[in-house]
Amino acid sequence: MTINPKVKTILIWFFAIVFTLVSAVYQKMTGPTYPVRGHAEIGGQKIGFKLIRSYDLSDDAKVTVIIPDTSVKGELRLRRFKSMDNWQTTVMTRHGDTLIGALPHQAPAGKVMYDVTLIKAGKRVLLNSYPAVLRYTGFVPRYILFPHILLMFMAMLFSTLTGLLVIFRGKNSYLYTWITVISVGVGGLILGPIVQKFAFDAYWTGWPFGNDLTDNKSIIAFIFWVIALVVMKKNRENKLWPIVASIVLLVVFMIPHSMFGSEIDFTKVPKTETVK
Repeated sequence: MTINPKVKTILIWFFAIVFTLVSAVYQKMTGPTYPVRGHAEIGGQKIGFKLIRSYDLSDDAKVTVIIPDTSVKGELRLRRFKSMDNWQTTVMTRHGDTLIGALPHQAPAGKVMYDVTLIKAGKRVLLNSYPAVLRYTGFVPRYILFPHILLMFMAMLFSTLTGLLVIFRGKNSYLYTWITVISVGVGGLILGPIVQKFAFDAYWTGWPFGNDLTDNKSIIAFIFWVIALVVMKKNRENKLWPIVASIVLLVVFMIPHSMFGSEIDFTKVPKTETVK
C-alpha cells in the first residue's frame, strides 16, 4: 500500500512533534530539580504536597504545604548537602491555610537537603521518605533562558524529524539537518554556557573541567550532527549518519537535565565562607 506523500509528511511531522513533547516532559519530570510531589494523610485529612528542589532568587527558599486545618503544625529538618553539619529542626510558621518553612540561602550551586513533618495531636507524619535536595542558582534573565529552551526543543524536534524523513524517504532532510546543527550549536553551545554563567558563575562545567552531563551531552550531540551534515553535503542519499546522529541526540537528551551539575562540596568549604 502506497501512502500519499502529503499524508506521509503530515504523519512524520505529527509523530516527531508528539515524540519531542513526550521526551521533553520525561526529561523535566526525571530531572534532579523537579519538585518532590506526593500525598499524605493526617487526622483523617488527605493533602497533596510539592517540595521545591531549585531556587534562583536571592532570599531564603520557602517550603510551603497547604493544609487549612490550623491544628496541624509543621517542622522542617535540614542541613547543607555534602557537609558535616548537624541536622537542624525549625518550626514552620502558618499564614492562613499554608505552613511555611525557610531554607537558608546559599551561594549558587550550594545545596540544602531537607524533609517536612506534619504534627497533629501528638501524631507525626513525615511527608518525604528521603530528604529532598534543593539547589540554589543565580537568576537567569528570561531573554536568555527562553531562547535557550526554545532552541534545544527545536534541536530535538528537527533531529527526530530528520531521522524519520531519512528512514521513510521524505523530503528536505538536508535542510532539517542544517536546522538541527544550528539549533544545537546556538542553543547548547552558545546560549547554554551563558545560562550556566548566570546560574553558577561558570561558562562550562563539563569535560574536561567537570562532570556536568548537560554540558557534555550538548557537545556530543553537536559533534555527531556536524559529522552527519558533512557526510550529507557530499552524499544527500546517505542514511547512516543522520540516523546515528538522531539516535545519539535522543539518547543524550533523555538523560535528565542538570544531572551531575554544579554543586558546592561543603565538606571542603569552611562555614565562614558560606551564607549561614
